Amino acid sequence: MNRQRRLSILLHTAAVGVGTAIAAPFVLMIIASVSPQSNLISRPLKWIPDTLYLERYQAIFSGGPNSVGASFRAAFLNTIVVATGTVIIAMVVGVLGAYAFARLRFRFRRGFLMIFLATYMLPQIALLIPLYLMLNSMNLLDTRLGLILVDTSLVIPFTLWILSNYFATIPEELEEAALIDGCTRMGALFRVVLPSAKPGIFAALMFSFLLAWDEFMYALIFTSSDASKTLTVSISEFAGRYTTDFGLVATGGILAALPPVIIAVIFQRYIVSGMAAGAVKG
Repeated sequence: MNRQRRLSILLHTAAVGVGTAIAAPFVLMIIASVSPQSNLISRPLKWIPDTLYLERYQAIFSGGPNSVGASFRAAFLNTIVVATGTVIIAMVVGVLGAYAFARLRFRFRRGFLMIFLATYMLPQIALLIPLYLMLNSMNLLDTRLGLILVDTSLVIPFTLWILSNYFATIPEELEEAALIDGCTRMGALFRVVLPSAKPGIFAALMFSFLLAWDEFMYALIFTSSDASKTLTVSISEFAGRYTTDFGLVATGGILAALPPVIIAVIFQRYIVSGMAAGAVKG
């Protein structure tokens, strides 16, 4: 067996091992969601249920007012609104800001970008009290708008970093040609740069969406009613004080994971190429 074949076998074995390790929790979550509670707390654990227990899905999709299902559906809608609003604001600010950092030459340009990135690196707990006081002073506690503003402050530094690096890889000659043809700077951005930067934009958009979709701590502290609670908070409340329906938690986790997974599968080609290109220069 030659060296190249051994290397290929090793790489494929490693890929299978990593794929199994990543997929195993999701498979167990699916099994738990359709298993009776008695199976999940039995010793030894009964891995394969005798019959499919689908009552949890029925409770979530068709539960009446003041039920677990109603709370979950309200949280699902809140999460969509918060994640979508966060992505829209973060992408608008991120695209314009990243273009300025990538193309305009001004003093301390790199320093300002590093300051923005440093804010992203701060632990969330360090910002908790200042953000709480700010939202309270603006009467935005327990509102979706308040969560959108908080999540936007977390996401914008990330989008600035990713997009500025990606914009820097696009040849400036393309914009110069557009400017010679009569385009303004903004016209060159929208007609030349953005079409050329689709992979980077999709990568930034996807990761911004995931950051907003999965955010938990701020949503837990800043919300208190079904009018603004997000999925992460709603699922955490499935765990009772004295008992926990592990299957219900797994069911909520599966349903909450579906939108990000679907989006990632659809745009995976753009995401991989965008992240790779954005990491080359910067």
